[in-house]
This record gives sequence, C-alpha cells and structure tokens, in this order.
Amino acid sequence: MKLPLRLLLPLSLLILAGCSQAEPIEVAEEIVSSPPNVLFIAIDDLNDWLSVMDGHPDVKTPNIDRLARRGTLFADTHCQFPLCGPSRASIMTGLLPSTMGITDHLTDEEVQRLAKKHGTPMLHESFAQAGYKTMAVGKIFHTHVPEGTIDMSGGREPFGPKPKPGYNWVSDETSTDWQAWPATDEETADYRTAQWAIERLGEDHDSPFLLMAGFLRPHVPWFVPPRWFEMQNPTDELTMPEYDPNDWDDIPEYAKSVAWEPQYPTTDWAIEEDQWANIVQAYLACISFVDHQVGTVLDALEASPYADNTIILLWSDHGYHLGEKGIFKKVTLWDRSTKVPMIVAGPGLPEGQVTHRVTQLLDVYPTLLDLCGLPANPVNEGHSLRPLIENPQTPWDHPAITNLRAANHSVVTSAYRYIQYADGSEELYDRQKDPAESTNLIGRPGVVATKSALMQHLPK
Repeated sequence: MKLPLRLLLPLSLLILAGCSQAEPIEVAEEIVSSPPNVLFIAIDDLNDWLSVMDGHPDVKTPNIDRLARRGTLFADTHCQFPLCGPSRASIMTGLLPSTMGITDHLTDEEVQRLAKKHGTPMLHESFAQAGYKTMAVGKIFHTHVPEGTIDMSGGREPFGPKPKPGYNWVSDETSTDWQAWPATDEETADYRTAQWAIERLGEDHDSPFLLMAGFLRPHVPWFVPPRWFEMQNPTDELTMPEYDPNDWDDIPEYAKSVAWEPQYPTTDWAIEEDQWANIVQAYLACISFVDHQVGTVLDALEASPYADNTIILLWSDHGYHLGEKGIFKKVTLWDRSTKVPMIVAGPGLPEGQVTHRVTQLLDVYPTLLDLCGLPANPVNEGHSLRPLIENPQTPWDHPAITNLRAANHSVVTSAYRYIQYADGSEELYDRQKDPAESTNLIGRPGVVATKSALMQHLPK
C-alpha cells in the first residue's frame, strides 16, 4: 500500500525560542512505502506548566520539552470542555460537546452511541477502517475506550485510593489531596501504562498502528513517589501563581455559581493553612513524574523499528487552577482551565517550531487523518493543523470554542476571550494586555463591536 504524503523538511537549525518567526517552509513531495504509525499520548489535567511553554519557572519537564524540540508546539491550544469526559468525547469524535448535547461526564459507550447518532466514526475507528491496528492503554475516553472497538487493550487502572480520612484534604465529592506516596514508580498505574506501551513498541506489527497511551497524573489525588517531590524546589523557594483576592469583584453572579464548587480548597484556605506551596509542589511533582513516564515511551519508540515512521501527538484534556482566581480546580471558562499543551512531531515533520496561533483540541482528529494521508471526515468540526505545521505564521482565523455545562460558552482569539453564560451574563478579556484575565471589559466604552464579532462564533 502506497500513500502520497507531503513530507516536510526538518528545521534542524531553528531554535525553539526563535522559530515562531520562521519563514514559510519549503515542502517536498515524496512517496512513502507505507502510511505512518501514530503514537497518541494523552495526559490528564495537565495545564500549560511546561518549560517549553514558560508556564512555571520551577517545573521540570525534560522529556516533553525534547518532544517539543522535535516537532511543533501549539502554544495557544484550548479544550472544548474543561472537564475530562466531555473534553475527551469531543477529541475522539471531532465534534463540539454542544453539538452532541454533552453537559457532563458520560460513559465510553454513550460516546460511541452519540458518534453513531451524528454519523461519524470515532477517531480510532477511522484508523481501523483504513487498515490500522488499534491499541490502547490507560485513560483515553473518560474511562478507557468503548468495549470492543480496538484490537488490543491494556485496560485502565483507577486514579489511586480515595483519601479517607485523607492526608491534607477530606471530601466525599473529590479525591483532591497531596502527598508523597507510594514508595516507588512500579506501584503506580502510570508506570504500568508506560510499560504496556513499551511492550507494544517492542513487538512486530504487520500493519500500521495507532497506539494510544493515556496517563493519569497530574489528575488528583496528587500522589506520586517521594523522589518526584525531592527533585522539586523547596516549598519556601517556589514561585507561586498570581492571586488577587478581589478578582471576582467584576464578574457576574452567575459566573461565580458556575466556577464555585465547595468541595475544593480555596486559595484563602490554602494561605491560612500554609498549604498553598505544598499543593503547588505536589502538582509539579506529578508533572515531573508523568513527564518521566512519557519519556520512557519516547525512548522505546526511538529504539524501535518504528522510529522513522511514527507520528507523535501529545495533548492534555484541559487545564487546572492552582490558586489563580482563588480556586484549585478545573471546570471554568477562564484561560487557566481551558489552555492545554499540544505537540505534533514525527519523521519528515519540521522540528523546533512554536506556533502561537489559537488552536483547539477539536483539531486533533482532522490533523491526524491529514498527516497520515487518510480521507478527511466531513463531519469533523475542527480543522487540520497541517498549514500551521508547514508555516507557523500562516493566517489562521479559527477561534477556539469551549462549552461548559448547559449553554455556557467561551470564544478565544489571539486578542480576546469572550464568555457568555446561560443567563446571558458576560465577560470579556484582552488577552494581550491582561493575560491573567483579571479585568472584565464588559460594559466599558468601545467594546460593543468586539463583543458582537466574537458572539458570531457562539454555538447556535
């Protein structure tokens, strides 16, 4: 089987900091003997605290950083729903949650039924239809994958024991807690996820494959072995996130009801109890831990016969507040909750690139089809990111749309974030002048035209 692929010349001389200003890349037409494999890496609750994204000055992510240097980092990517289940349903169907009527978690099989209802195969089904061997381990959909839809499954383990009575935080409605535990990596679910993926990369496959590996950390509870805490800066030397106690003064009352969930710690509580730095250190430890597990899989790929014909796509399902806006949680329509890392790398693709164009996880499905030379899925609502891989500066006027619960939406462009809540109340932020989104511009002079233009992108 031979598929024509448009292979891109590597940019080995570009450095990460400067490549976003690169000139358009010259593209060569070549024929490859077989379609590329895909290594699809999902990370749970990872916000933009990566070294390559300048997300937190104390973070240590050498393996994800080196992956970014091998490919294209999409530095302004946003999720379609700031909650695991709906976000993953959107990624794997290529449809907005609002299109599917999703307002909360749902089972993997319910996603499968919704995909059929909307006349689309799920992402891995498109690859299976094209002759790919499909394999998955860990958390891909909200649980794992719909039963019977892949060729090989490594299953999915739980997040970890629910903390009762808990080390630092006790609630029957969340597993939020932080502690150096268990003793070794080998006792963790993510270690076993990595090992299963590594074993598959060590096997012979008689067809191209889609290998999906879903890691749990840094999802709560923030439990990882002591060595990952020990490698972080001491708590009294950590850089703390920005927090303004008056940040909610100019947001609508309805917005407060959407963002506020009493089962989670607040920043005021964390300050009073002297726990804020401990929480930040635990989250950083979880990031370093999962970065290492990802690194072992990348090492195995590089040592395998598939190194020269495998596309890698790494993503997280949504962001997470670590004290910003006064909260420690996801499920808000603000930047900290919607912004995620996404990286695409592979043989023949450009190296060391960063694009700051606004992109979204909805683009994952059409992008992988395009890069693998497979037919486009006309039902997909996202866009192939290939033009941005070819030229990170190419014009790109597709905003990112995020849904939350019933009829709460945000629209993100490079310049603004507009939020409309179910009761009609609004927020508007200048993302260039106010990246922390601390000043709501709604009601101020001169914003009516801007707001009206952004409203045109709201889901109908």
